[in-house]
This record gives sequence, structure tokens and C-alpha cells, in this order.
Amino acid sequence: MSKYGDLINGIVRNIGGKENIASLTHCVTRLRFQLKDDSKANEEVIKNLDGVITVMRTAGQFQVVIGNHVGEVYKEICDTYGIDSNASTTVKKKMTFKEKMLDLVSGIFMPSISMLCASGMLKGVLAILVVTGVMVEGSGFHTLFSAIADAVFYFFPVVIGYNAAKKFGCSPFLGMVIGCAFVYPTISGVDLEIFGQVVNNSYSGTVFPIILTIALAAPMEKALNKVIPNVISSFMTPMIVLAVATSIGFLVIGPVANGISAVLSEAILGIYNISPMLGSAIFGGLWLVLVVFGVHMAFIVLCIMNLGAGIPDPLLAASVFTAFAQGAVVLAIYLKTKNKSLKDVCIPAFISCIFGVTEPAIYGISLPRIKMFLATIIASAAAGAWSGLTGLKYYQMAGMGIFEYPALFPPTGVGNTMINALIATAIAVVVGFVLAYILYKDEDGDTVNDAIEAIAMPLEGKVKSLKEVKDDAFAQGVLGKGCAIEPSKGEVRAPFDGTIMTLFPTKHAIGIVSNNGCEVLIHIGMDTVQLNGQYFEAFVKQGDKVKQGQLLVTFDIDKIKEAGYSVDTPVIVTNTSDYRTITTVNNNGVLLTVTH
Repeated sequence: MSKYGDLINGIVRNIGGKENIASLTHCVTRLRFQLKDDSKANEEVIKNLDGVITVMRTAGQFQVVIGNHVGEVYKEICDTYGIDSNASTTVKKKMTFKEKMLDLVSGIFMPSISMLCASGMLKGVLAILVVTGVMVEGSGFHTLFSAIADAVFYFFPVVIGYNAAKKFGCSPFLGMVIGCAFVYPTISGVDLEIFGQVVNNSYSGTVFPIILTIALAAPMEKALNKVIPNVISSFMTPMIVLAVATSIGFLVIGPVANGISAVLSEAILGIYNISPMLGSAIFGGLWLVLVVFGVHMAFIVLCIMNLGAGIPDPLLAASVFTAFAQGAVVLAIYLKTKNKSLKDVCIPAFISCIFGVTEPAIYGISLPRIKMFLATIIASAAAGAWSGLTGLKYYQMAGMGIFEYPALFPPTGVGNTMINALIATAIAVVVGFVLAYILYKDEDGDTVNDAIEAIAMPLEGKVKSLKEVKDDAFAQGVLGKGCAIEPSKGEVRAPFDGTIMTLFPTKHAIGIVSNNGCEVLIHIGMDTVQLNGQYFEAFVKQGDKVKQGQLLVTFDIDKIKEAGYSVDTPVIVTNTSDYRTITTVNNNGVLLTVTH
């Protein structure tokens, strides 16, 4: 089975199957499903899948938070279920206006975020190399790598044209060519006499003009395809759309859209300019809240618009230090808690925070303990205040966590920027750590040390891995974790004190739940249900209370084998998701242990 086979099968099965998936995209940590029928999704089951951090319904999407490896999971889902990652993400479903806008933003911008970050980091590295004297500004190598780093920003209308076309449901190559026309050197930023009027428009690095133009081109393409004969529509339709939509977009839509962008940018910067320190403190403190509600992407888009217009963005700079504040809170909890399970969760969550991925820490640690979430917000606000006070700004897109610092480096040189960024980081870490260390107390669910429950050997025989069982459902752990026994004696005894939960009429399988809630299925042989109870005898019935070691069922090993059936007996914990670990022991009469 593939690396994430159990995870992706569990997700797809519990969202209503492949047929319920209208579209699928992903961001840095989340799978973003558009479902045809939201009611078919079993949210609680998906939340409890091994590998899922949490589930959210926001922006008209069913979002499954996976973590750093979401790209690998996304690829496996697409490959396994034949989902076309390049297909249009247009979804015909009832959504509110807010949901439609957030869905539109996500669909258009998310596919290109990683390339923007990579290019921004390259620009930051170039700035460091120039300041340290490793590279000379204006040299051949500097010019080459500057062009590589700037390319995605200069030609951003081409990228957005492709993404927007997919989102609006028209040919992505049509969208890409319209984007190319918008930045074509002969008409970009030069005087053009049109109908006696001189126009001079430049759209390099812009966002709104190309999106609105594609919004016009998409229905035009659909309408023309209905009336133009198929034999010529493949070239006649795009020819007409290119001529009409691009002209209107370049001459009419573009100037209006750029004006709207300028107003939005001035409004945001106006709020910041009233009090840079207060504005950055508020934005930095609220960043995690925006992440929780899944609407932070809207602010990233506004930042991209500013950067495309050559305007450094001050507010997004305040969010850089939130991940470090969250990491410090997690570290304080790790040092103070006495709960081993919580400590084990803190370690990977802390590492993720260093690299800017906060979801594991948010949903697994701080948000369920609201004081810790508030401590993170306060620490982030304090770091944001310093960011505003010292004038830190976002000059280019970059990575996340420790890789986000290059975003703060101005083109003119690093200067004091790195020092101020490190001070802001220190503020986030110190305030977050101190607050969390003072305020944190193990809650009722945290103070209980790991409870280990033993499951005794229910049969005598050779213990084997479930993978050796010749049944995919058992071998792949679909029904639960555990092991198998090749019995040497045809007797099944109670593995603990508990209650008979299930006894199949054919007596080949018995389910028992311990007094502590551990549910175990003992399945005698493979396909032995076809024996209809022959060679089996039960000594208990459903609902009976039993003691450990009490005889439950006997069976004739030789007769079953002679009938052509394997007697390998899986012993599995059916409520596997309730436990942190399930370990095969096979020592001193103990078969398995389960740990809460």
C-alpha cells in the first residue's frame, strides 16, 4: 500500500467518496475540498484519522488540516483516485457571497504561492550576498539571478491568468495568453493613440486587471463555443475572445481595476500610518485568529497586490513572528507538563513552528487550552508592536518561519533590518514562553499519566504480524491495529475482564470490551464464516460478563484445516483511534498493550 494509503482512503471514504468531490486543491498545510454535498462528510471520523490534525468548514470548503506533508498526501489522493489536479475548480453549489469570494481568492492565488515564496527567498539571499560582499551588485551573476527572482513578479499577470481561467472555467491557456498580452513590452508602459486618445497603461505585477478580464473572457468563450461550429471553434473562439476581451481589459477594465487596487492599498496603509505600532500590534496579534478561521489568505493577496505595485507591505511583516510566539508557548508547555502524551505532541509541533507551520500547535495544543492561545496572541501582538515601531516591512514574498526573514530585507541593503527582526523574534519568544510557563497548569485530561492496559494472550500459539494474514482488510490495518496468532490449541479465552460485545452466529468471531473500554475482536481463521459454525462451540453469549482467562469458544484446528481454511487468528483493537499506541508485547502471557 502507498505511504499514506490508510489516511487518504479514510478521508475520501468519509467525505462521501470520490463522486462527492467537486474539486480539490491544497495550501501549505491543508487539503481544500469542494464537496457536491457537504452533508455526506463525516467530520468527526476524519478528525480522528491518524495523520489528520483537524477539520474545518470555511470559505465554502471542507478543509482537512494535514501539516507539512500535505503536498505528498494531495498527490497520492490525485493519483489513487484519478483526480485531475489541473482541472477547473469551478463548483456549482450554493454559497454565500463571502464564501464565494474566499473560494475565488483561494483558487486563484494558492497554486502560485510556493513559487512566489521561492522567488522572494532568492531575492533575500541576493541581498545578503551583496551586503556581505560575496556578490557584486550589477555583476553578471547578480543580474542573472535577479532576473530569475523577479520573473514571477514581473510576469504575474501570466500566472494569474492561467489560475483565474481554471477557476472561472475557461481554457487556462487562453487566460495565460491574455496575461502575456498585458505585459507585452511593445504596449506596456508606452503611449498608445487609440481613437484619438493617448493611453499609457502598465500591468506588470498587477492582480485585479487580469482577474476581471478573465471574468469577462470566460463567459464569452462559453457563449461562442455554443454558436461557432465545432470544426472551426478551436481557433475561431480564442481568436475572437483574445481580440475583444484583451482590448477591453487593457483599455477599460485595467485602469479601473488599478484604481480600485490603489484605493485598497491606501486604505490599509492609512490605518497603519495612524499608528504603525498599534496597527502592527493588532494585526500581529490577530494573525492566528485569521489562520483559525481560514481567511488569512485574503490579507496575503492584499500584500501581493502592494508588492506588485512596488509598495512594501507593513502589516504582513507583523505576522512573521507569530510562529515563534506559538513555538515558545509550546516549549513552555513541554517543560511544565507532566503528561508524557502531551510532551510527545509538543516536540514535533515546536519543530513545525520554527519552520512557520503553526497548525499542529494551534489545533493540537494551544487552541484546546484557551489560555495558551491567548498567550500566543499577546506575544504576537508584542512582537508586532516592535515591528511597527521599527518600520519593518514586507519587500518580497518568502518562505515561512526562519525562512521568512528575507521578506523583510529592503532592496537597498539589509542594514538594521536583521537586528530589528531578531529583536522582534526575541520579544515573541520571551513573552510567549513566560506567559505560558506562568499560566499553564495540567488540566484534568492532562494530569492523568499514560494509562497502559494489557491484553492477555487469548489463544496459545505463534504470534505473527497482521501483514502476514492473507486478508487485505486485516493485513492493512483497516479494521484496527493488533497482531495475529497461529493457534496450537483450539481454545479462545478472555484477554481481560469485560463484556461480550459481539458473538457471531457462526461462532468464528467474538468481540469483547474491557471494563476500561478497550474493544477487541478475535477472528478465528480466514473465511471460516463459510463453515456456518461447524467445528466451533461457544461457551458464552452476547452481553455476558467474563473474567480474564475464562473459556469463550473452542474450535477444531485440524478439521478446519482439512476443510481448506487458514486458522490464523487476528486479534485487533477495533477502537484503535482511542489510543496513542498499540504495541505487540508477546511476553509473560501479555499479547498487546494499549496506551491512552
